[in-house]
Amino acid sequence: MNYHALSKFHFCPVCGSDHFEINDFKSKRCADCGFVFYLNTSAAVVGIVLNDKGKFLVTRRGLEPARGLLDLPGGFVDMGESLEQALCREMEEETSQEVIFQKWLFSLPNIYRYSGLDVPTTDNFMLCTMMHPEDVEPHDDVSELLWLSPRELQVEDFGLQSVRMAIPHLLKMFG
Repeated sequence: MNYHALSKFHFCPVCGSDHFEINDFKSKRCADCGFVFYLNTSAAVVGIVLNDKGKFLVTRRGLEPARGLLDLPGGFVDMGESLEQALCREMEEETSQEVIFQKWLFSLPNIYRYSGLDVPTTDNFMLCTMMHPEDVEPHDDVSELLWLSPRELQVEDFGLQSVRMAIPHLLKMFG
């Protein structure tokens, strides 16, 4: 069962009124004070790293959603961060390696299931390089790091919708 994130907001965060009502598909409005809350998409980054053998760095998810399935390294952009800063932080958190941002590739919409809610995200796929790719170690919510050749990338092995949609694009670009 999918729950729109706005379904959890019952009271106006400004005045506390229980007249906090659906305004449209992405917002609620308080009938008492007029405050309108918009649920906008969250930004996320995905790191695309290829080693000198042309293999992609792939993670295995250690936590839900999609625990045990494959993923690409990355995560949410924190407040005050640029996409590039978030990419570098997330890559170091998940692989223990510093990366150098090279180029933004493309973005795709995603729905990320978190705490029983479907959170809309825009996932930014970004090419980066790693100084010591042979020294990667899984950390944070990653249970395993793998280097896979383009022919080993099977869409059905990946757990998140945006990454499944990204694999064919990546194979056209780098496969």
